[in-house]
Amino acid sequence: MEFKMERPGLLKEGDHVTVTEGVLPSNYYYTIDPSLAMSGNYPFREKLLSKEGDVTAVIENERGFYVTVAFDE
Repeated sequence: MEFKMERPGLLKEGDHVTVTEGVLPSNYYYTIDPSLAMSGNYPFREKLLSKEGDVTAVIENERGFYVTVAFDE
């Protein structure tokens, strides 16, 4: 799962993270605690079952910093 991080250096590869689930009227979104990065919106059928994962990549591009997290599902 990909998350958007606003500032560099908050997370690095290998970090173990926990996420908090937020609910919108037709989607879920996830935040890496404590508010380090936020996911896009996911439909109800793609709900995360695990709330812990490991950072596998941190990428910087022209739009910002993106963190990839692998979950055991």
